[in-house]
Parts: sequence; structure tokens; C-alpha cells
Amino acid sequence: MVSDPSKRPIRSFVIRAGRTTDSQRKALSDHWDDYVIPFAAKPLKVSDHFPESDRLTVEIGFGMGDSLLEMAQQDPSTNFLGIEVHRPGVGKLLHGITEHQVKNLKIMCHDATEVIADCFPEQSIDNILVFFPDPWPKKRHHKRRIIQPGFVSLLSSRLKQGGHLHLATDWEQYAEHMMEVLEQETTLSNAFGKGKYYEDPARPPTKFESRGRRLGHGVWDLLFKRIS
Repeated sequence: MVSDPSKRPIRSFVIRAGRTTDSQRKALSDHWDDYVIPFAAKPLKVSDHFPESDRLTVEIGFGMGDSLLEMAQQDPSTNFLGIEVHRPGVGKLLHGITEHQVKNLKIMCHDATEVIADCFPEQSIDNILVFFPDPWPKKRHHKRRIIQPGFVSLLSSRLKQGGHLHLATDWEQYAEHMMEVLEQETTLSNAFGKGKYYEDPARPPTKFESRGRRLGHGVWDLLFKRIS
């Protein structure tokens, strides 16, 4: 029996075809067990996976991982966990982690909705990043966007008091949708004031963003703080 599509949960990803290079395949084979945390539907003990139990930043959908790797290198006092299902991206980041001997960065290769819901108790994450998720620009596909009230409520519940949710998109209409959804979440407050975007974000540009800027796309960042 085929399940009712309208009752299927929104996934944090869509598997897309992509070529895996030789170096990515080798990294996946050689370093998976060292840096990829296996998913289990139970609270994650962060101290089991990082040499120092400290601040934790989680990025959902890190793509090819270049900006996440750079953030981890720039901030060694923070632990970083990247969630991604795209194997070429996971392989590329694994290669970067080992090449640069980064100790404060790990990966989970699983649906982010389940990871956040099942692996993290309430108020356990310092920062959550969602950069350039699929905008699903056609109106009939808007329901597939990951930034929806239920998901934002879940993310906010996992943030520590004073923790931040940082989003970015290069689709203006999606930015407006993000703003509307986040400002409806009563446990979050816009760090720059109602309706204001994060004009000078403290993050390295992603490869996807750089390509978009070359094509003349604008970029909109949003930064919200957990207040209650």
C-alpha cells in the first residue's frame, strides 16, 4: 500500500545526483569511522566525540563543507557538528578535516530533522546554522521548504538560552518567508530588530553563495536569539 504523500514528514534534504571524486571516495572509505558519528535515536553525548566538551554549533546541510571547515579552523574553542546526506560533500569535508587535522569538527550523515529531534535534548546547542537550503521557488512546492513553523519551533527548543539561529538564502522571497516564520516563533527574537536582516554576517562565504553573487544574486542573512 502506498502511503498518503500529504502525511509524509518534511525531510531536511533531497538526494541529488552528484559525481564523487577519487579523493572523496578515499576519504569516505578511510576516515568515515573517525569523523562520522553514527545516528542513533537517543541523546548524543557530545563529550564522547570531541576532545573538549565546550560550545556546540550545528550546521544543517553543509553542502561541500568549505565554509564549515573554515569556521571550525577559525574557532577551535567551539565544537562543530555538520549534518549532511550528500555523500560527495561528506567525502570532501572528510578530506579537508584530515588534511588540516581539525579536531573540533564531526559529521552526521542522516536526516537533520531526526538528528535534532532525537539526539539533542532541549537547550543543548549554542548555535544552529542553516545556510542556503533549497528555496523550492515554485509556489506549489513551498510546502517542501525546510523553514516552516514546526521545524523552527524544534530548532528553537534545542537552543540554549541566549543561543542563536542563523539562516541565509539567496532567494529574496524565501528570505521574506524565513523572516515571517521566525518572527512568529515566540521563543526567538530578531537580533537586529523586527524585520531586519543581518547585514554583515560573521561567517565565511559558501561556494554556493559565491557562485550566486557572480550571477548577480542578493544574499539575505537572518540572526535570531533564543529568549525563553
